[in-house]
Amino acid sequence: MPVQPAAPPLAGPVLSAQSWHNVTFLHWPVDPDSVQGLFPPGVRPDVIDGVTYVGLVPFILRHAGPGARLPVPFFGDFCETNVRLYSVDAADRHGIVFLTLDAQRLATVLLARWSLGLPYAWSSMNSAQDGDERRYQSRRRWPRPARSSGGPTCRVRVRLGETAEPSALQVWLTARWGLHTRVAGRTVWVPNEHPAWSLRSAEVLELDDGLVRSCGIEVDPGAMLPALWSKGVRTSFGMPSVVSQ
Repeated sequence: MPVQPAAPPLAGPVLSAQSWHNVTFLHWPVDPDSVQGLFPPGVRPDVIDGVTYVGLVPFILRHAGPGARLPVPFFGDFCETNVRLYSVDAADRHGIVFLTLDAQRLATVLLARWSLGLPYAWSSMNSAQDGDERRYQSRRRWPRPARSSGGPTCRVRVRLGETAEPSALQVWLTARWGLHTRVAGRTVWVPNEHPAWSLRSAEVLELDDGLVRSCGIEVDPGAMLPALWSKGVRTSFGMPSVVSQ
């Protein structure tokens, strides 16, 4: 089944909810065979036209909390940048596998690593805007790569463009209604839903990224897709279910 541009409704209770603001999408094509080993058991790289993609997505997370209506002050608001791959399982659920999620709040990092096995990392981060320009910066604090004197850094600056009607590929990259992760020795699917993205084109003015490299993925800078930006969405996550292997 192809990726659907609208989210299927969540079945059952809401695990958590949060808002994603000031979201920039950067993507590069990669050979599926080169990243297969980065996926949990029971999950494989999702492909389109014979390739898959790695994404670098900086944004601001706000009003996060358990359930549907319980944002946690301070701890539920922070900058985040994730590196992600695109996944599919035997039930034909098209999702995301996160390689790293650098975030500003240590308590959130520790909770997410413990509860859902997500590879969160604690980083010094900031985001700023000046007119149509958006800037994101981060420096990893913990955990740092072995034999390294400092954690990976990332700096992104973009200029917003016109409203973008998403192509089939852009829908494939952004309309992802769940994630695959490994919890207590089992691969699980965590569904999510949110309104369709309202997207704008974006011009990359500056990009100095160490996060994708820190995940062991080498990309061709000249092959980067045109950047996209969104004001954001409110999203809800459902309860995990075990992936058949």
